[in-house]
Amino acid sequence: MHRALRPDAVLIQAVIAGALSFAHLHDLAAAAGQSGWKAWAYPISVDLLLVAAWRRLRAGRDGASWTWFAIALAASLGANIATAGLLDLGHVPAWLRILVAGWPALAFLGGTLLVHTPTPATAPEDTCPESEPAAPEVELHRTDTPPVPAPASAPAELDPAPAKPPTPVPQVPAALVDHARSIADAHRKTTGEPITAEALTARLGLPGPTCQAIAAQLELT
Repeated sequence: MHRALRPDAVLIQAVIAGALSFAHLHDLAAAAGQSGWKAWAYPISVDLLLVAAWRRLRAGRDGASWTWFAIALAASLGANIATAGLLDLGHVPAWLRILVAGWPALAFLGGTLLVHTPTPATAPEDTCPESEPAAPEVELHRTDTPPVPAPASAPAELDPAPAKPPTPVPQVPAALVDHARSIADAHRKTTGEPITAEALTARLGLPGPTCQAIAAQLELT
C-alpha cells in the first residue's frame, strides 16, 4: 500500500531558500567576472561544502567542521546580502573579485579535509550489564564434625651416646726411645735444627701410633 504524499513545510522552505541562495551566488559570481558555466559552478561549490560540513557535524563535533560550516554559510549569506541592493553589481570591488576567484581552491581544501580527516572517536558506551546483587551469605554449621585428635606426645629425649673410650697409648720400649733420641741428636748435629715428627717417623719406619708416642716422649713437633 502506497503512502500518500503530504506537503512538508520544512521541505518546501528548504527548496525556496536553496533556489534563492543558488541564484544570488550565480549573480554575484557573474558580476565578479565569472561568466558562462563558471557562474553556475560557484553556487554548487558553496552548497556542497555546506552539506559536507553539516554531515561531518552530525557524525561528530569538532573544530574543523564548525570552521568550514561557518565559511560556507558566510559565503552563502554574503551573496544574499550583496545582491539585495547593498552592492553595485556593475562595479564590483577588486577584493570581492579576488575572493570569488580564490573560492574554488578554498572549497576544494575544505572538502578534502572534511572527507579525509578521521572522525573523532566517541566515548564507548557502557555495555556491561548491571551488576547483580550479591546473594546473602548463609552460615552452615555441621553437627557431625569428627572429634579433633589429641596432639601426639613429644618423643622422649634420647639419652646421649656414651663417650668413646680414649685410644690407648702404645707402650714404647726404652731402647726404642733411646734409638730415636740418637737419631734426633744426629740430625741436630748435622743440620743444626731439631728433627720433626714426620722425619723421625720416616727414619724409624714404625707404625704411626708408635712413632707418635716416641715423638711425644721426645717432645718433637
